[in-house]
Amino acid sequence: MEPEKSPVSAAETGEQTVEQTVEQTGEDLDLDLASIFVSDAQFNRNIFFDSSPQAVRLYMLYNHWGLKVALFFFLLLDLSLALFEDPALVHLPLWATLSLELLCVLVFAARLAHYARVIPPDKFWKDPKNICIIAILTLTLLDMLIYGSLKALDCPGVRWSRVLRPLLLVNVTEGRQLRRAVRSIRNALPQILLVFLLFIFSILIFSLMALKLFSKRGLKTTDGAPYFTNFLHIVFDLYVLVTTANSPDVMMPAYNSSSLFSVFFIVFILVNVYIFMSVFLAVVYNNYKKHLKEEVRQLVRAKRHKMARAFAVLQQKSAEGAEPVVTHDRWSRLVRRVRPDISHAHKELLWSVCDPEEKGAIGKLAFVQLADLLNIEVITLKQRPHPLQTLSPALYLSAPSRLLCTIVLHRGFVVLFDLIILVNAVFIALDEENPLISNSEWFFLVVYLLEILLKLYVHEPRAFFSRHNFWNWFDTVIVVAALVATVANSALKSASGYTSRQILDIVFILRVLRLVRVVDSIHRFRAIINTLIRIGPAILTFGQLILVVYYVFAMVGMELFQGRVRFLDSEDPERSHCGNVLLTDSAFARHNYCKNNFNHVVSSFILLLELTLVNQWHVLSSGFSLTTHPAARLYFILFHVTVVIIIINIFVAFVLEAFFVEYSVEKSSLQNSVEKKIQELQLGVQQEKMEENLVNSMETMDSDQENGQKKKPTLVFKIASKRYRTVDALIQRIFENDLDPEDFNENEDETNGNFSNPTFNL
Repeated sequence: MEPEKSPVSAAETGEQTVEQTVEQTGEDLDLDLASIFVSDAQFNRNIFFDSSPQAVRLYMLYNHWGLKVALFFFLLLDLSLALFEDPALVHLPLWATLSLELLCVLVFAARLAHYARVIPPDKFWKDPKNICIIAILTLTLLDMLIYGSLKALDCPGVRWSRVLRPLLLVNVTEGRQLRRAVRSIRNALPQILLVFLLFIFSILIFSLMALKLFSKRGLKTTDGAPYFTNFLHIVFDLYVLVTTANSPDVMMPAYNSSSLFSVFFIVFILVNVYIFMSVFLAVVYNNYKKHLKEEVRQLVRAKRHKMARAFAVLQQKSAEGAEPVVTHDRWSRLVRRVRPDISHAHKELLWSVCDPEEKGAIGKLAFVQLADLLNIEVITLKQRPHPLQTLSPALYLSAPSRLLCTIVLHRGFVVLFDLIILVNAVFIALDEENPLISNSEWFFLVVYLLEILLKLYVHEPRAFFSRHNFWNWFDTVIVVAALVATVANSALKSASGYTSRQILDIVFILRVLRLVRVVDSIHRFRAIINTLIRIGPAILTFGQLILVVYYVFAMVGMELFQGRVRFLDSEDPERSHCGNVLLTDSAFARHNYCKNNFNHVVSSFILLLELTLVNQWHVLSSGFSLTTHPAARLYFILFHVTVVIIIINIFVAFVLEAFFVEYSVEKSSLQNSVEKKIQELQLGVQQEKMEENLVNSMETMDSDQENGQKKKPTLVFKIASKRYRTVDALIQRIFENDLDPEDFNENEDETNGNFSNPTFNL
């Protein structure tokens, strides 16, 4: 029988339990706070949040992926309303579009209110993006009220607040990459403006010279109009010549009159096309890089300060007078909260890098590297024996089987199928109606299917179709889809004598796509494609910026030019002048550009894309200036300056810098530390094998095990040396060699409290 507990001992036990619970709760709160600092450092979030327990919980909820997905869903819904509003691609009742927009406004307001509960009130009202969001939502509600009232009274109205919608995408906290691009433009504008003014002055001087040279000579254009007699028209024509859209047409009347007049245009092209346009790119590139470097410097300092604050929350004293440390247990629990998806083996690998001497605890200098370590992409490979080897080891490891595996793994096997693909390309280009050509497709399909089956025989299937083997997935999907489509097409043809054009088109496309796999076989091609893939997220940032600009110009264009140009049925007599008599015998109508209009948002975006490519943009703009007012050309000039001269140049500058870094720069010191630790622990895949094929190297290691060599570990790692989990990590990599050492040191004075965000007052 157990002894009866005394009331005193029971009370003491209860007090101990309460103390343990309080201590555990405090530990959890510390881990929550530290995980927020580490996560913010990893993703470069610059939010001055309150560190109280309630604010911390709200901030963790604010950063939940589900709420972020919901936010972007409603942002997309808000932008998509332009499809259903007048002028609409698909008409919806006014009450429906206004109701959906009101729902979006309420969601954005709720998100902003949530954000206001996270940060101190004084910081909230000093943040310009919060004020901007409040202003946008207020103006949107005001516009909805006015527009709805006017429509109820059957009066015309303008939805002027639609141009503000994409600004929400810029000002939400999750739009920091887009804000950085906008800041780059804003910071580069002063220098660009100086060059642009000089450029305009040059065009004006040349226009004045052209007026004096050609206005009194009685020259005519191909349309029979007077040549270079109106100064403003000359300015516009020469501006268009800078974009090369009207070359050599604009020169031909003068050139036909006298060959000496070509000197004028040659000098103009040299000065304005080759010199000024190159200067634009140089100025944009130089200013963009300078200001982006300053932003990166501040981001790095803020990241180190966040990590120092996380260390201050978790630090413990190992002994009296000793430096504070973070134990392995706390570090492990922290990493688990920051990256729940990380494997235990990967986590222990990172700890081995932080604690190379195996002390069981790390100091501040080692701890602050955690955010950068988590941003290094490490591939974890689990080695498994082939299923056939498990089912029938004697057969799979027999001499004929091993010979077959050797043949498939040989470089000659890859070269052979590359040659087959090239031969297939020749057959694809030949006449499909020829029976020999059409029947050969079955041969190529069988050969490609045999190739996949042989690879699956050699390689472990789960490793062959791992998420890191894009080309294996690509080959298999293309071949299987082509086989299914070809069989379906043949079945329809034999059953009814009718070939489905849609299925046949799919077959043709799939055949051509098979040729793409040759890219993976040529090392330099593969390196270029992989580099482009790695900088893809950064490129998408400028895609968002162009989307914002397109949306604003599309909304303005629809209000200014809707209904001015119409695309009509081929039998409609008004088709010849695009439904507007003002376009009769115009170049716009003769080129059949009627579908290039601002009658709904989709056609507006397509027209803006055509304007971005600049070819024939002067003809496109002439259609709308003829139907409205010559001043309409200012809209198209402003679009050209904003998109082509400024944004495209900044985009080119960033892509050049990112591509050079990704394509040529070696691994960072921290990446080398991770890879060195992988090799020390004998958990790495040999580099030369990894460069050939990830699965090949894994299978080679499995074969080594069966040959009685030293047993390899079941888990191996490979660092993706030039792959980054975030765009900020890539940008930091670009300027890593330019940053001063002190940029990577945290300020001791700021580790005991919260820290301010980067100012970016450039």
